[in-house]
Amino acid sequence: MRRIIQPLTILLLSTTALAAVPSACWSLRKHGRESDAQTCFEQLTRSEDSAVRAEGFWGLENWDQANEQFRLATQTSGGAPGTKIRWGMLLHERFNNKEAADLFREALGQDPSNVDAYMGLATISAESFDGKTTFYLTKALSLDPKKAAAHERMANLALENDDLQFAADEADKAIALEGDALDAMAIHAAIDLISQRSPDVWIGRIIAVNPHYGEAYSRIAHHLELHYRHEDATTYYHKAVEAEPQLWSAHSSLGISLMRMGKQEEAQKELELSYSNGYRNAATVNSLRLLDSYKDYVTFRDNVTVLKLKKTEADLLRPYLQDELHTIVKTYDAKYAMKLPGVIQVEVYPDHEDFAVRTTGMPGLGALGVTFGEVIAMDSPSARKPGDFNWGATLWHEMSHVYVLTATKNHVPRWFTEGLAVHEEGERSSEWSNRATPEVLQAIRDKKLLPILRLDRGFIYPEYPSQVVVSYFQAGSICDFIKARWGEEKLLTVMHSYAQLKTTSQVIEHDLGMAPEAFDKEYLAWIDKRYGAEASHLNEWRDKLKALIAAAQEKQFDLVIAQGPAVRALYPEYVGEGNVYQLMADAYKTKADVKGELAILAAYKQIGGEDPQTLKRLATLYENNGDKTNAIATLEQVNYIYPVNNAELHSHLGDLLYQQNHYDRAIHEYAAAVASHPLDKAGANFCLAKAYLAAGHNKEAEESVLAALEIAPGYGPAQKLLLELHQATEK
Repeated sequence: MRRIIQPLTILLLSTTALAAVPSACWSLRKHGRESDAQTCFEQLTRSEDSAVRAEGFWGLENWDQANEQFRLATQTSGGAPGTKIRWGMLLHERFNNKEAADLFREALGQDPSNVDAYMGLATISAESFDGKTTFYLTKALSLDPKKAAAHERMANLALENDDLQFAADEADKAIALEGDALDAMAIHAAIDLISQRSPDVWIGRIIAVNPHYGEAYSRIAHHLELHYRHEDATTYYHKAVEAEPQLWSAHSSLGISLMRMGKQEEAQKELELSYSNGYRNAATVNSLRLLDSYKDYVTFRDNVTVLKLKKTEADLLRPYLQDELHTIVKTYDAKYAMKLPGVIQVEVYPDHEDFAVRTTGMPGLGALGVTFGEVIAMDSPSARKPGDFNWGATLWHEMSHVYVLTATKNHVPRWFTEGLAVHEEGERSSEWSNRATPEVLQAIRDKKLLPILRLDRGFIYPEYPSQVVVSYFQAGSICDFIKARWGEEKLLTVMHSYAQLKTTSQVIEHDLGMAPEAFDKEYLAWIDKRYGAEASHLNEWRDKLKALIAAAQEKQFDLVIAQGPAVRALYPEYVGEGNVYQLMADAYKTKADVKGELAILAAYKQIGGEDPQTLKRLATLYENNGDKTNAIATLEQVNYIYPVNNAELHSHLGDLLYQQNHYDRAIHEYAAAVASHPLDKAGANFCLAKAYLAAGHNKEAEESVLAALEIAPGYGPAQKLLLELHQATEK
């Protein structure tokens, strides 16, 4: 954990010097002269200046004393801006970004032109992906164009945005200003690796300055992670700790990287090493807690998948997940004309905070699922409010990543792999299709959609709060547009072009036959045709929906029924809270208009509505209308949304399937009812036994009926069924 704050011209300091200065000590460390640096920092701790003593204790990794000396320095010196900035950088390194940012802002209040204060804010902003980093760095460079560290940070930011040329240009500027700009050299090495070139020249230059500079390898690994090269990232984190064994931040990053690859034992070793040596940031601590919690999980393996599920919900979720995964693999094997090299590991977390740990440090939503090579981590339905999460759509989305990243050897821009995954959700089911949220319509109206060559930036460094959501929609709709304009097969052509290391500009020109600017123009025209009217009437829709909600609250149901269709026409895709479909359904129900209620709820389901209670209501209407086929389809849709804590759903769906002679599917649902710990456990096991018997699975039927009788020995129907089974066996 030896971050370079200010690259300096090296000062050849004698270890016997009488008056060491902080810049000299940090320079010695930067150049790998660790023994001399240690002596130098020790001398600083004996200074009469508390700010200098703080630097000494910091360099010796005595962080508490360094913190106390900085505190003393800001009291006795009146809080000089430079001292506050250095204190802020110490706090940043010790995982206290909030107080660090406060110190940087205090420094700017005293000195509005302080370059290092802007650099400090840029450092914190970059870690949080909050979109403000460019502003802070631009400000710093406007004040001091020769600030090499600012150019290094700008290069780092550009590479995170996949702008390789700008990253290289900024790195070159840093090196031109300071020949020992090690982080700039690491950026060049990362660019070479991402571009499938050897990084050896740049690695050699780094080693010539400092053969033990592990931060260079760690920085390279970070960029490989952002470009989906997780195995390569792990390799470079290994290099980082080999070069600098006491770089505890790299041990932590290596541990997290190993976790992402499904290598828990190795991960725990690295994380514990980091933790025991004082590197206890949130990612390290939470990752260790998650690893400790794995004792509460169970793993299931077959020839296609490895499933890691919480023991408390494993019996319920395993059949659904395994069946869906097998369907996905069969579908994608055919579509992508390839087979995956190994089995897929899927980890499902009922605690969203555990899932969040698995996505630490990754940009974008990271909200539902995430893919690391052939390992998928995702929320369990139980981690979310009912209706907020469709686990089936998430699984199809993440599995698309596995195939695309495998096919392209991870050489694919974020917009395409995310866009194709969103597109695949809609290919699986029209009810899972990409929908424009109000935030998306606002972005369309305000012309905030990005050119295709800059779309990756919307995922990584959003410039407004909803830009990540908008970018997912835009990427998915671009893939929808390509299918509509050139056909589905063109998406595979694009994928293979990325595998050949073509840039997005080359892909658009070669595969789609137009310049990127012309593509943007056609795409925006297509979007305008689909959503332009809705976007332009967004405010009108909001006002009229608000009035409709008020009318419903005042029980003016005739008014809701009369005005609802016009409000719906303004924005048909809206199925969020307070949507027209549910308002009208309630109004129809009050008026005892079953036909109207059924029709509007059917439209709600078709457009993608996913509130479980509303869908169950629709299923009941279908069933009462004698339409068991649609009742079954609707309840099966609920299973993709919220199959947990729902024994009644599974029992009733099992009954419907049994009545329609779909015995194998009925078995699936009755087994889910049993796994859901129903109040009537004996009855649930009895129903499962009946389904097994009807399907010709006598052994399983006997096991289930015996389970029912173990719970309720006097249960007559179960006794009768057991007798039938014994008589059948005797015959």
